[in-house]
Amino acid sequence: MVKNRKDIFRMDTNPQAPDESIVIWKNYRFTVLTSALIRVEYNPEGHFEDEATQTVLNRNFETPEFEVRDTDENIEILTSHAHLIFYKEEGGFTKHNLRIEAIGNYSLYHSTWYFGEMPETLKGTARTLDFTDGAIELEEGLMNKDGFSVFDDGKSMRLTQDGWVEKRPTDLVDMYYFGYGRDYLGTLRAYHKLTGKTPLLPRYALGNWWSRYYPYSQEGYKKLMMEFENRGIPFSVAVIDMDWHLTDVPPEYGSGWTGYTWDNDLFPDPEEFLSWLKDHGLWSTLNLHPANGVQPYEEMYEPMARELGVNVENKESINFDIANPEFLDAYFRHLHHPHEDMGVDFWWIDWQQGGISKVEGLDPLWMLNHYHFMDHGRGDNRPLIFSRYAGLGSHRYPIGFSGDTAASWATLDFQPYFTSTASNVGYSWWSHDIGGHMGGEKDSELFVRWVQYGVFSPINRLHSQDGEFNGKEPWRYGKKAETIVTDFMRLRHRMVPYLYTMNVLNHTDDLPLIRPMYYHHPYQDEAYDVPNQYYFGTQMIVAPITTKVNDNLKLGGVKVWLPDGLWMDFFNGRVYEGNRTIDVYRPLSTMPVFVKAGGMIPMSQSYSNHVNNPEEMEIKVFAGADGNFTLYEDDGLGKGIETASTKMSLIWKEENDDWAIFQINPPEGNTDVLPEERQFKLTMMNVSSSQKPEVYVNDESVDVEVTRKGKVMTITIPKHAIDSSYRVYFKGVSIKGNDMHGELFRFLDRAELSTDLKDKIYTTVVKGKTSSRVISALLALDLEMHLLDAISEIVWANPQEVD
Repeated sequence: MVKNRKDIFRMDTNPQAPDESIVIWKNYRFTVLTSALIRVEYNPEGHFEDEATQTVLNRNFETPEFEVRDTDENIEILTSHAHLIFYKEEGGFTKHNLRIEAIGNYSLYHSTWYFGEMPETLKGTARTLDFTDGAIELEEGLMNKDGFSVFDDGKSMRLTQDGWVEKRPTDLVDMYYFGYGRDYLGTLRAYHKLTGKTPLLPRYALGNWWSRYYPYSQEGYKKLMMEFENRGIPFSVAVIDMDWHLTDVPPEYGSGWTGYTWDNDLFPDPEEFLSWLKDHGLWSTLNLHPANGVQPYEEMYEPMARELGVNVENKESINFDIANPEFLDAYFRHLHHPHEDMGVDFWWIDWQQGGISKVEGLDPLWMLNHYHFMDHGRGDNRPLIFSRYAGLGSHRYPIGFSGDTAASWATLDFQPYFTSTASNVGYSWWSHDIGGHMGGEKDSELFVRWVQYGVFSPINRLHSQDGEFNGKEPWRYGKKAETIVTDFMRLRHRMVPYLYTMNVLNHTDDLPLIRPMYYHHPYQDEAYDVPNQYYFGTQMIVAPITTKVNDNLKLGGVKVWLPDGLWMDFFNGRVYEGNRTIDVYRPLSTMPVFVKAGGMIPMSQSYSNHVNNPEEMEIKVFAGADGNFTLYEDDGLGKGIETASTKMSLIWKEENDDWAIFQINPPEGNTDVLPEERQFKLTMMNVSSSQKPEVYVNDESVDVEVTRKGKVMTITIPKHAIDSSYRVYFKGVSIKGNDMHGELFRFLDRAELSTDLKDKIYTTVVKGKTSSRVISALLALDLEMHLLDAISEIVWANPQEVD
C-alpha cells in the first residue's frame, strides 16, 4: 500500500450538523437541516451517525428557524415548510408514531408522510438500460407533486476519515425528508448541498464520441478517424471497446472479457496510437471489465501478485476483491496508471456482475465508480469516468453509461424522458448508445432521428455492437442521411461554448443541462403532459421526434407545449405565441428546438475535433424581448474553476421607441484562458431594421459586413483584442413574423397529396382573414387528422407581425 493512498481517496466532507439544529429524545434524533429538509434517526444503542456516508457528505447547514414543542406525549417540530409530529414511544419508528406534513396546498389528502411509506414521485432513474427495448419502470426520485419525498440512507456505508468505507449497524434508521413542495430546483439545491456537487466535465467530453464494439486494429482505427476528418464529421472522444486487450485466452483463465494487456497483433504500438489520437484532437477511453481479476498471462501479473502475496509459481489468479484496500491500491498502480502514463485519458468501467460483494451491502459498482473517480483525480486534471449508475450520490462520478439497448423506435422514444427524469435524482450526464446497440433493422430515418436527439442530449456517443453490418458511420445510411447527420454533428461541436457554460452552471448552481418542463412550470398541468420535451440549458426547449414520418406528409410530428411568451424555432426562425399545446411537424432534415424571444446562443463559427475556446465566435440572438446571457470559459481541464465570464445583453425597444441594443461586455476573471483576439459574428433571428446597424467597438464606430437572408440578419465584426467591448444599435426594429402563405405553399408542394386537395387547401387559407376563420374553413374540408394538425401549426404559429 502506497503511503499517499489516504490522500488520494480522502474526500472533503463536513458531516457534523450544528447542535442548534438537533432535537434528541432517548434513541431518537431529529436534525432540522433546512426549513424543508429534516433528518430522522433511530438507533437502539443510541449511537447516532456523525460521519459521512456513501451518499451524504455534508450536514453542516446553517440552522434554520424552527419551533419545538416537547411534551410528555410527543415532540412537534414546526418550520415554514413542514410539521413533524412524533409520539414518544420506545422501540423504533412506526407509521403510527411519526408523521411529517408538507405545509402548503399541494394535495387534499396526500401531503403527509407516515413513516414506512415510500411516496410515489415523479420518478428518478435506473441502474441500467441493458437489453431493454422501450420503456422500463424507474426508481423513485426526489420530486413529488404532493410536496414531499424521502430517501433512506440507513443501508449506506460509512465513509471513514482516511477515505475507506465501513459497515454500519443494520438495525438503525437514517432517513431524510424533503418538503420543498413543488420547488423542484430548491429540492435539487438542497440535495446537492447534502450529497455533493456535480463535478465539472472536461471540455472535450461535450463533443461527439465515436464508439463501437468491434476488433479494430491500430491502423484500421486511424483510417476510420481520417475518413471522418476528411468528410468533415468531428469527434472529440475516441472509445476503444474491449478488443484493445487480449481476448483470446486459455479457457482456464475465463472468457477474455477481463484484460489489461494490449493485444499487440491489433495494436503493435499503443503509445504511438494514443499519441496520434491526441494529435488529431481525440481524447481516449478504454473499456474495462474488471470482474475476473488478474490472470497469469497479464503483463503486470507477477509484480502485482507478489505484492498481494499470491503464489506466482503456482500461477494462482489474483481475484477481484474491491472490498480489500490492498487489492484496490495495487489494482490502480499496476493495472491502470501505466496505461494512463502511456496516454489513456479515462476509463469506461463496464461492470455487469450485479451489486454483491464479500461485504454485505457493499455495492462493487459504487466502489468502482467512487475509487476510480478519486484515483483519476490524483493529478492536476479533472477526474472523469464512464460507468453505470449506482444509486443516489452517483452524480459525483460522471459520466453515466446507460447500457446496451435495442436499436428500435421504442428505445429512442423512451430515452428523452429517461434522461430528463434522471435530473430528479441529480443525475445529469447520461450517455446513451446513440443509434441503439443491438438488433433491429437498418433504418436510416431512425438513425437520423437518434443522432438529432443525441446532439441535444448530455453526451452524444454513437455506438453499436460487434458485427460487420452494425456500424454507425453516417455514410452507411445513404447520402441524405449522411448529409443531415453530418450537419447535426458539426452543430454539436459548434455548440460547445453554450454546452460548456451549462456545464459550469450545473456545477456551481446545481442546474442540470436537461430538465423536465415542470421544473420551471410546476403548477401548470401541461408541463407534466410532455414527457419527452425538456429544457436544454437556460435558453432552449427541445422536443425530439421519436416516431416515423407520416408517409403522405413526409414529416415527423411531436406534441409540444410552449410556455407563456414568444418562442422561435432555432433552425428556421418560425415564431410561436406560447401558453399552448400544439402538434409540430418537421421534415427529416430538422427537429423542434425553440428559443424564447431575447434568448442568445453562443457558438463557434467553425467545427473540428478540437473544442477549445474559439477565436471566431457566433452569437445567435433571437429578437423580441430583453435578454441576457453570461458565457463561461476556462482551460477545460483543470480542477479549479478559474473561469472567464463574458456578459451579453439585448435591450429590446421600449414602448414608443424603435431602438434595440445588443451588447457584449469585456470578459472578466481569468482571461488568460481566452485567445488574445476574437472575431464575432452576430446572427440576428427575426430582426427587421429600417437602417443598417451601427456597431461600436470600445466606443469607436467600426465598419461591419451586414447581410440579410429571409428572417436572418448577419453582422460580421472584424477581429479585436479579447478585452474589447461591443455595442450594436438597431434603428426602426420589429420582429419579422411568419410568412404563412409561403410556408403553406412549401409544405403542400412537398406533401404527397392529390393536386386538387392541395389547391383546395391553399385557396381556403389564402381567402381567410384571420387564423380562427382559416381553421374553421379547413375543418369543413374534413381533412385527415395529421394533415390538419400540420397545417394548423403553420396557421396558428404567429403569422402576423408581432410588434
